[in-house]
Formats: sequence, structure tokens, C-alpha cells
Amino acid sequence: MKKLRLASIIAAAIIFSACNGNSNTSTNTDSTTNSMSSTDTTNNMNSMDTTNNSANAMSTVDDKAKDFAKEAAEGGMMEVQLGNIAEKNASSQSVKDFGKMMVDDHSKINDNMKDLAAKKNVTLPTTVSSDQQKEIDKLSKKTGNDFDKNYVSMMIDDHKKDIAEFKKSGDKITDPDFKDFVIKTLPILQKHLDSIQAIKKRM
Repeated sequence: MKKLRLASIIAAAIIFSACNGNSNTSTNTDSTTNSMSSTDTTNNMNSMDTTNNSANAMSTVDDKAKDFAKEAAEGGMMEVQLGNIAEKNASSQSVKDFGKMMVDDHSKINDNMKDLAAKKNVTLPTTVSSDQQKEIDKLSKKTGNDFDKNYVSMMIDDHKKDIAEFKKSGDKITDPDFKDFVIKTLPILQKHLDSIQAIKKRM
């Protein structure tokens, strides 16, 4: 009887030990699984953050703003080139001075546009259009009073068109930075138009 009891006690101890071992293994497995799950979640969130940051960096403005930026950049470059020619070819000092004002003011406007375009990931043209280049080449061949007359007429027409386009674009563009550019540039264009019209009256 004593031997039977002893055997029963030993068997019970073995069973209890086996159960505890399985419980520890299960606990360790669950802990490892939870740790891996937490790591996966963190990695996924970091991946999503990187993707979102990349998307934000590549974000661009709408097509209306892009078209406006392109046309404004081309027009600004043309005004600078024609202003340089006016300083050399004009016979009237007032026309020469106006040409210098075009170079100074539109160079600053062009730089502002370049900074804005870089900020918004908008690619600007680096040269004037082919039609604009033809106008520049045509006017560059004129000198004296003939140049003054043609240049003044061109500047009046150009600035009237520019002011109208800026106002129209300002109403359509939704990007606040481009709107601000339009608002700040319009008074300068109006000053140019007033100046060249005053020169026209004295001719």
C-alpha cells in the first residue's frame, strides 16, 4: 500500500510539472507574438508617415496657377530684354529711363516668381516664347524716334493685357501664395502703364 501511494504521488508530481511547463511556453509565445505585433505596427506607421511626407513634398498647385506662372515668367523675361534694348536704342531720355525701370522692376518680379515656383514645385520656362522672340528681334533693329514710337506703343498694349490677365487669373487661382503674388504685382504693372501713357502724351 505504501508503495502504491508513493507511486501515485510521483505520478501526480510529474503531471503537475508538465502542465506548468506548457503554461510557461504558452505565456512566452504570447509575449513574443505581442512584441512582434507591436513592432510591425510601429514600422507600418513609420512607413505611412514617410509616404505622406513624400506626397506632401511633391504636391503641386492646380493647372490654372501653372499656366499663369508660365505666362507671367515669359512676359517678365520679355519686358527685361526689351528694357535693355530701350536703354541702348531709344532717342528720348524718358524712354531710356522707362526701359531701365522695366529692367529693375521686372527682374525683381521675375525673381519673386522663381522663388514661388520653386516653393510650389512648378517648372518655369527659361526663355521667352518663339513669338515673343520675334517681337524682340524686330524691335531691336529699330533706333531713334522709330524705336521710341514702336516701343512705347508695344509697352502700352502689353501692360494693358498684363493687367487684365493678372486680374482674371487672380479671380480664378485658388492657391493663396499665387493670389498674393498677383495682388502685390498689379500695382507695379499699373505704375508702368501710367508712366508709359504719360510718355506717349509728351511725344
